[in-house]
Order: sequence, then structure tokens, then C-alpha cells
Amino acid sequence: MADRSTDQPSDPHSALATPETGSVPLASVIIPNWNGIQHLPVCLDALRAQTYRHVEVILVDNASTDGSRQLVAERYPEVGLLALDRNLGLTGGNNLGFRTAKGEVLISLNNDTEADPTFVEALVAALVEHPEAGLAAAKMLLFDRRDTIHSAGDGYGLDGIPFNRGVWERDGGQFDRPGWIFGGCGGAVAYRRSMLDEVGLFDESFFMYCEDVDLNWRAQLAGWRCWYTPQAIVYHKLSATGGGPIASFYTGRNTLWVIAKDYPGSLLRKYWPRIVAAQWQVSREALRAWRGEAARARLRGQLAGLLGWPKMLRRRRAIQAIRRVPDEYIEALLRQSG
Repeated sequence: MADRSTDQPSDPHSALATPETGSVPLASVIIPNWNGIQHLPVCLDALRAQTYRHVEVILVDNASTDGSRQLVAERYPEVGLLALDRNLGLTGGNNLGFRTAKGEVLISLNNDTEADPTFVEALVAALVEHPEAGLAAAKMLLFDRRDTIHSAGDGYGLDGIPFNRGVWERDGGQFDRPGWIFGGCGGAVAYRRSMLDEVGLFDESFFMYCEDVDLNWRAQLAGWRCWYTPQAIVYHKLSATGGGPIASFYTGRNTLWVIAKDYPGSLLRKYWPRIVAAQWQVSREALRAWRGEAARARLRGQLAGLLGWPKMLRRRRAIQAIRRVPDEYIEALLRQSG
């Protein structure tokens, strides 16, 4: 594992200092929105109640037609509104927000969430205290079942399948210990700006789903780590603005694109039977449920993933060129995830 401590200033606060706040980092919360007016009051009211005061909130509106823009302009004048004339998806919306934001801590947040009052404070503290961390992952619980985990950060298996740690488990404190993990779920995660400057933003060709997994991979390969921060709690309305056939297609396609772009070649040669078996299992389950629209969408997604494989292999060269970690580190990280 590359030692990032030599690349950071000796005072971790200075690594995140901004002209606006001096030694206290400015945090920018980026919220992509598409026709999510029913979710915005809960989301934005929760951000108003944050204990961390050095925050800017940017809502990127992907050409909504439901009055979202008017709501924000009238009721939340403190929110920076980026009004787009077309839908750039989660990836494009987040990226535009990242480029516009002034903060050194950039927080990606879904519009269908309610953040605990100490959410931002905990994420900023994690990056301040761990200068080798490029990401800080939050603990996500279900909005309507607040004793149930949606994500305790992201994991990634040797079989090429990403997953939410602890998903559907009842929260009994089993994920209350902070520590190093594979990555953060893009619905509630903090990124260090200097890390994004090095490894790049979300891949906009993904549009939605697995874009966070791809970014987790690029960060890890470049030597940036992810600190799981269970004190940063957010409640998520699962699939309120996605899910169904849309999710099935993009997940099927983008899972394969992540493998093509990011999975190290030496490990790919070692674990390709597991990867193929995992994809075949997904296909078999979809074929069994062929009458379902989501199942057919998953198969179309897998086909699109294979057709796009050459394009992703071309992008792979630049990613692997900045790799700073050995196979042993990556292999141990994926074993830990699984």
C-alpha cells in the first residue's frame, strides 16, 4: 500500500483548509435531482439542521418539470441551484456540482435522503483525521425502517460483484466500528477534492448505477483509501427515484464495465472463473424470471456491457497507469469485502 502521509501537510486541517473558512474545511453537498419535488423538503430541511456550519449546498436539477426549481428558489434561497436544460443523470449532475463547488470536502447525497444532524460534521472529521483517506463512507439506514441497514459502505468481491455492506440486516451495532473498507455508496459519501483532481470524477458514460464503484476502484488503485464513518448517518428512501427495469439495465451493464476498466489484469487472470460464474448466475436468474420486465432489462444490460467492453478497455490504460498499490493489497481488500 502506498504511504499517502508523505504527500499531505503535517497538519491535517491545513490539508482541507479553504480561503473561505481558514483552518476549518468548507464542505459542499451536491444533490442531483430529477422530478424529486416530493423528497426535497425532507432532504433540504435536514441539511439546514446540520451541526457543521461551514457548508454549501448545491442542487443540480436535471431538467425537472415538477416544480422542483420553484420550490428551491422560494423556500431554500441558501441553496445553490444549477438548472439544466437536459437530464445528465446522476453522474453528469454530480460532476457539474463538483466542478461548481468551492469546498475541499465534496459530499455526494441522494435527494431522497434525510441526513442526521451530525452527518456532515462526522464526514469532514473523518477526512481531517485520516489524511491518507480520499473518501469517507456514511452509514445508510432505510428511511421507513430505521433499524435496517441499506449500506455500511461498499464492498467488492473477487467475483466482480459489488455490494452494500450489511444490506437488509437489522442494525444491532454490528457496523458501528469505523475502519478501512473498499469504498463508499454514492448516495451518501464524502470525497477529498485533491483525490478527485488526481483520479477524476464519475464516468458520465455510466449515467447511473455503479459509477461510485468505478470511482472507488480508481481511488484505491491510486493509493487513496476509504474510511467508514458510522457516526455519519443518513436515512434513505430506497429506490424512490430509481429501481425496477432502469436499475436492472444499468447495473447489468455497468458491473461489466467496472471489471473491464478497473479489475487488475493479473488478478483477472487468476479469478476469471469466479467472475464468469457470477455473471452466468445473474443470467440464469434473469432467464428464470424472463416474464418480468426487470429480468429482461438485466439481460439487455449484460449484453450492452459486453458490447461496450472494448471502449472500457481503452479507458483502462489510463487508470492502470496511475496505480500505486500491489496485487497483495487489492486481493486482501477484496477478500475482506467478501
